[in-house]
Amino acid sequence: MTVLVADSVSDTALDRLRDAGLTVLEDATLKGDALVEALGSYDPGILLVRSTRVAADALDAARSLELIVRAGAGVDTIDVAGASDRGVFVANCPGKNAAAVAELAFGLILALDRRIPDQVIEGRSGRWDKKGFSSARGLRGRTLGLLGMGSIGREMVARAKAFGMPVVAWSRSLTDETAQVLGITRAGSPIEVARASDVVSVHVASTPDTKHLVDSDFLDAMPDGSALVNTARAEVVDESAVAAALEAGRIRYATDVPAGEPESKTGVLDHPLVGSAYIMHHVGASTAEATGAIGQEAARVILMYVETGAVENGVNLAEQSPATHLLTVRHLDRVGVLAGVLGEMREASWNVHEMENLVFQGAEAACARIQFDGTPDEQTLARIRDVSHVLNATIIEL
Repeated sequence: MTVLVADSVSDTALDRLRDAGLTVLEDATLKGDALVEALGSYDPGILLVRSTRVAADALDAARSLELIVRAGAGVDTIDVAGASDRGVFVANCPGKNAAAVAELAFGLILALDRRIPDQVIEGRSGRWDKKGFSSARGLRGRTLGLLGMGSIGREMVARAKAFGMPVVAWSRSLTDETAQVLGITRAGSPIEVARASDVVSVHVASTPDTKHLVDSDFLDAMPDGSALVNTARAEVVDESAVAAALEAGRIRYATDVPAGEPESKTGVLDHPLVGSAYIMHHVGASTAEATGAIGQEAARVILMYVETGAVENGVNLAEQSPATHLLTVRHLDRVGVLAGVLGEMREASWNVHEMENLVFQGAEAACARIQFDGTPDEQTLARIRDVSHVLNATIIEL
């Protein structure tokens, strides 16, 4: 099988794929039309990306594509719905960059408190201003608020404790019991986090539910002089509201994921907050440790799929199929038995959604479990029981 790699991925991970007998084609410059052309030319079975966008036109060009793996946590750069409509699996590599992103987030918290970038700029310009930069608040005893308590959020908790910062956190999945184990306070809503925090760090996935989770109401609830750090996704924060809060001098802001960031690795950054915020270059996961770990996880997901057909970390399989009934067929393990069963189901207009066939020891008999959507009738069930080598067949409603 051919794997097209359209981003920079660790060499050891790609060597692992080659050693397994896969054909690996690597071009980290593939973007937009170039990606579409490459997918059409090479017709790979697997596409491995990191930050490259995979849109509908790219999916249309990839006739044999079976699996897209994003070497990272989020999949907002991939048309997941379009992939689902075309029967293409999408998987990611969650948690492998957690330490790297947490490190950057804390670096930005320190930078905002001590105004490190501004001090460096002044120093490089030959200006000394100890008086102007001697007003940091410090972190010890300040409350860190976290939005999101996945792997990155938990890494943030560990670092906050090292800095002597109490933590208040909100997440849909966070329970009082888990908060107690972690030694943090659970907030009932994002607004509660805003009110209680000296620094807020954002670590939620970008979904329709989290769009502009940090909005004007959230920012109004933050204490004057507090700081906001976003290393999640641009869509989670309403940057126009942030701009107003910055102009009013109420908060400080740092982000690694500015809205409308250039798709190319280098270029012009035209952003309304360049003069008032600390803007990083979307490098949260760009450490040697994280790059290696993500690459190895991506290779593992690909090899698991090639060897077994299983999709580890899949994001676009239905949580529950629309099947209404389960047909269980116990049969002798002979050629054509399931073909006969499925033929009868087709005649009855029963739509198969999921099926598995379990073989007993000795390979003499097997049991097929078929979930379907349709209206069962005794006549069809009787014909299935009459299929050669079928021992018994039953139907239950799901």
